[in-house]
Amino acid sequence: MKFYNKISSSFSKTTYYVGVCVLWLILGLLMGGIGGVVGTLFSKTLDLSVSLYSKHSFLLFFLPIAGIIINFIYTSCHTVGSNTNTVFETVRDEREVSLLLAPAVFAATVLTQLCGGSAGREGAALQIGGSLAALVGRVVRIGEKQRHILTMCGMSALFSALFGTPAGACIFAVEVASVGRIYTAALFPCMISSVTAYSIAMALGVRPEHFAVGEIPMFTLATVARVVLIAIIVTLVAILFCSTMHHTHSIFKRIIKNRYLRVTLGGAIIILLTLLLGNTDYNGSGSHIIEGIFDGHSIRPEAFLLKIIFTAITMGSGYKGGEIVPTLFIGATLGGFAASLIDLSVPFGAALGMAALFGGVTNCPLTAIVISVELFGGEGIIFYLIAILAVHLLSGRHSLYTGQRMLFSKLDDELIDNDCS
Repeated sequence: MKFYNKISSSFSKTTYYVGVCVLWLILGLLMGGIGGVVGTLFSKTLDLSVSLYSKHSFLLFFLPIAGIIINFIYTSCHTVGSNTNTVFETVRDEREVSLLLAPAVFAATVLTQLCGGSAGREGAALQIGGSLAALVGRVVRIGEKQRHILTMCGMSALFSALFGTPAGACIFAVEVASVGRIYTAALFPCMISSVTAYSIAMALGVRPEHFAVGEIPMFTLATVARVVLIAIIVTLVAILFCSTMHHTHSIFKRIIKNRYLRVTLGGAIIILLTLLLGNTDYNGSGSHIIEGIFDGHSIRPEAFLLKIIFTAITMGSGYKGGEIVPTLFIGATLGGFAASLIDLSVPFGAALGMAALFGGVTNCPLTAIVISVELFGGEGIIFYLIAILAVHLLSGRHSLYTGQRMLFSKLDDELIDNDCS
């Protein structure tokens, strides 16, 4: 009888695990399919808006009007105050993402980039993914705990479709919400969603990101010392970037209470700065500048600082988008210029800066390591690893995301459970 009970128990557990795997396989494919199609539409729409802005630079003068329209859209959709942090809170708590956040942030991000605001697209993708996951969760009527995992599936699907890094997108979704905790239960469904969305996006013509770093230096103590030096510089800029983003938003909000006036002033400042500089290098996401660095274009030493200023004013005054591509811009220009001063190749330094700064400001070192391989290839992995982990430790509790929760200390196994600020 005991033998029978043991066999019966093992069989029931096996059946349960198989059932759960099948469930998440289906939901992962569903979320990935939706994410792949929506992500492709979002990517191509943004590419069109960027193309229009590059051909018609006068659109910059419509940036304040675009800001007013963005605020009207968010007010009409009842999504004022909803952002990437809202999605992170949904992963951890019972808060639910608004179903209208997806169309709102879609339209707002397109308008921001159409008129030259300095913002990326991945942050918006995370919000769209979270909103779509909320819709799917309601339709299939899954439980509260499963809804958290479905939200992470939506995040990974849109990130993967938009950026072309399926492995990094999967890890990012389970790592970003809480520093020190990996949501391992979500790894399998997020992998299914991420790979599915990536496959669909590639089939529909979305070009994955990849950069040719060229020759990787030999592993020597002198090279490691140079890599660590770049990591220290990147750490200082990571802290500066996070602090500037948060303080700029607080200053705008404290000085100008009216959201419409706030975004109008922010747009006017971006117009003025662009005219003073005489170029549009710091408007939009800056992807073309990043690509130019790997093609051998020169780097202005102040480029990283100007991009921080443009992005902080754009996002802080109320425009919408993401911080990831601006982060990569800042890392590429900073790392590339620093490398040119210490006898390292510029593309290699740019790759180091991009990977390390991304890991530092998001507090996602595992994601940064995986994405560095997807973007630059695996030959320089040991150097990327050193730089990413150094910046991760040295940057402390700083984060781009106020909704990211610092559960464990970076220095020891201490539970602290504090929100980042």
